[in-house]
Amino acid sequence: MKSGLTFIAALALSATVFANGNQTKTTEKWNGSINKAQLGKYLKLSSDQSEEVADICDFFEAEMKMANRAKEGQDEKVRKAVYGNLKLMKNTLNEKQYSDYLKLMGMTLRNKGIDIEKK
Repeated sequence: MKSGLTFIAALALSATVFANGNQTKTTEKWNGSINKAQLGKYLKLSSDQSEEVADICDFFEAEMKMANRAKEGQDEKVRKAVYGNLKLMKNTLNEKQYSDYLKLMGMTLRNKGIDIEKK
């Protein structure tokens, strides 16, 4: 029971630092910025994985910025950026790390008010 509560507390803490700061305004769009150092610690990445994950995070941030600037089809572009990020991470992380990353990304998207479900 105690370890379960510790895990939940750690997960909540990680979710808050994962997205590089607190949510400021719901109208402000998330640019996809990810605190790579905190993510690396949370996922216990190897040095090879750290480099690859950093590149994936940089690519994701660039894709999110482009999606947020789009005049048309913004939701679809955000959805593609998120799913593209998840696909790249799945190829880089082991099963446990990817499972943890999915949970973290899901919480972050909810906290930022981003819905990637097709409407």
